[in-house]
Amino acid sequence: MARERALTPLAIAALALLVERDMHPYEMFTTMVDRREDLVVKLRAGSLYHAVNRLAEDGMVGAVGTERDGNRPERTTYAITAAGRERLHATLADMLARPAEEYPAFPLAVAEAHNLDRDTVVDLLRTRLDRVDNDVRAMRDGLARALQRTVEVHLLDIDYLIAMRAAEADWLRRTVERLDDDTLEWKAPCHGE
Repeated sequence: MARERALTPLAIAALALLVERDMHPYEMFTTMVDRREDLVVKLRAGSLYHAVNRLAEDGMVGAVGTERDGNRPERTTYAITAAGRERLHATLADMLARPAEEYPAFPLAVAEAHNLDRDTVVDLLRTRLDRVDNDVRAMRDGLARALQRTVEVHLLDIDYLIAMRAAEADWLRRTVERLDDDTLEWKAPCHGE
């Protein structure tokens, strides 16, 4: 028996949109952009078309019609199948209940920051803090705009990302303060040992 293909994040997002209503991939793409889903999935139009084709091959979506608008290429509209809905529900339930083993780069950099001198680390953390603060402001502004076009439940991911980035900013602020007031002991890296 053939093993079931894992759903990519983009495929999950596409299936979730098709739960709302039948759509063609271009409409899925513009809806994802409007909802700022590009912050949680790598969103490229070509990749989305490929993901939808794979979902169709796997029987999770089916074509329900095609339309042509002027000289534009034909657009195929898709609907989620019972198998697609079941797979989406099972995948989301697993993702919500079980923390993923992820290995982001920043915690590794923090773990090994002691290899740099204190002043360099302080400067780098301040630079990161400025960027994170700017990201939080931009995401909050984007969320406010998106709330004018869609319901809040479709934007919980953005709210979550804002909370995570704000928590990172708080940690960065505290760590820089501790380095500034010397409550976080820092030894210069040893060279040649």
